[in-house]
Amino acid sequence: MGKKLVILGGGESGVGAAILAKKEDYEVFVADQGSLKEQYLQLLKEHEVEFMTGEAAFERVMLADEVMKSPGIPEKNEWVKAIRKKGIPVISEIELAYRHKGNSRIIAITGSNGKTTTTSLTWHICKKAGIDAALVGNIGYSFARQVAEDPKPVYVAEISSFQLDDIHKFRPDIAILTNITEDHLDRYEYNFENYIRSKFRIIMNQTRDDTFIYCADDPVTMDYLRKFDIQANQLPISMKTETNGAFIKDGDMYVRTGEDFISMSVYDFAMKGKHNQYNTMAASVAGAQMEIRKEKIREAVMDFQALEHRMEPVATIRGVEFINDSKSTNTNSTWYALESMTRPTILVLGGVDKGNDYSLLEELVKEKVKAIICLGVDNQKIHDAFAGIVPTIVDTQSATDAVKAAFHFSEKGDVVLLSPACASFDLFKNYEDRGTQFKKAVREL
Repeated sequence: MGKKLVILGGGESGVGAAILAKKEDYEVFVADQGSLKEQYLQLLKEHEVEFMTGEAAFERVMLADEVMKSPGIPEKNEWVKAIRKKGIPVISEIELAYRHKGNSRIIAITGSNGKTTTTSLTWHICKKAGIDAALVGNIGYSFARQVAEDPKPVYVAEISSFQLDDIHKFRPDIAILTNITEDHLDRYEYNFENYIRSKFRIIMNQTRDDTFIYCADDPVTMDYLRKFDIQANQLPISMKTETNGAFIKDGDMYVRTGEDFISMSVYDFAMKGKHNQYNTMAASVAGAQMEIRKEKIREAVMDFQALEHRMEPVATIRGVEFINDSKSTNTNSTWYALESMTRPTILVLGGVDKGNDYSLLEELVKEKVKAIICLGVDNQKIHDAFAGIVPTIVDTQSATDAVKAAFHFSEKGDVVLLSPACASFDLFKNYEDRGTQFKKAVREL
């Protein structure tokens, strides 16, 4: 047997890593402080991976040669502190996947907002061009499990800052940084700079043969760009200046990464809204770097289907349109959603606050929002932020009550927007569960 690898956390990435490690002949042990979901229990048994739950597993954890830490486990966790103190090397799941990916190429996407949409569109562009690519990482399937069970020549990976925190050699051929805004500060000692540096880790191992795509209009990215020794070929995107990556001018997008260039009208984009124009530019540049024909990129951008729980139209009832943007889990994401509203809006906000600064939303709320429906256990911070700005602020404790209250305060021509700016764990399993319950409640009106 190979080295003793302990996997901390038995969720999607932990179990995926266990399956890959077992295949690659590590001596694998999975430890979880809580309990395991039935589907993951079955997978571990099926692959004959040893596991333990609860405090009893701690002793085995400390015997590891290396620990793969699931991204959901924070540094302040007692086990993690003990592992660090003993000096046991810690890696993330994407590091393990990278180690065993062979000659495959990686397009990795990170950022505070837009990364899921950009990842999905980039994958869609690859598929359109006939590239056998897998969609992995934060979006659906574990990267490690994909490498173990169904290796592909190209991986399009959505990657969170938590996954980047424990990389060592992970190196994407193409890295995309969509933008950086305050998010997950609870995990970074409420220090924005820690979070920024974490995001920039995506480029730390890149060489001159690799590509780094970023938004030249994002002030935080531009502020920190000079603080890193970036070896990769830089291809910025912008709506303000003509760049050597992609830019939008007079309603047309131009992608120029080499001799050739692509141009198309933003009115032909399948995804509407300014934020989606940035996402589309980033994905198109990645496609061009993969040497995909411009006709294929153009086609993919025009027929891409928007994602569930991301500005997803649910239904129009008696002239009131309902939109599910449950995936907005920070204020910046909600800002983009509100910015694209053109009609009077009833905003459904709230959940687990990750250190939100609601003043960011103040101007847009003043301009567009006629009522706020709070959907969370503790809504005091929302009341404090918007009292005096919005005449109506109501507390609700379930998706059904939130939808009923929103409908009550709406009139024909209004929009009810679920864009919570918060995590969902106080009342729901996750943002998908929140969005699904919202949609069900709308359809039952």
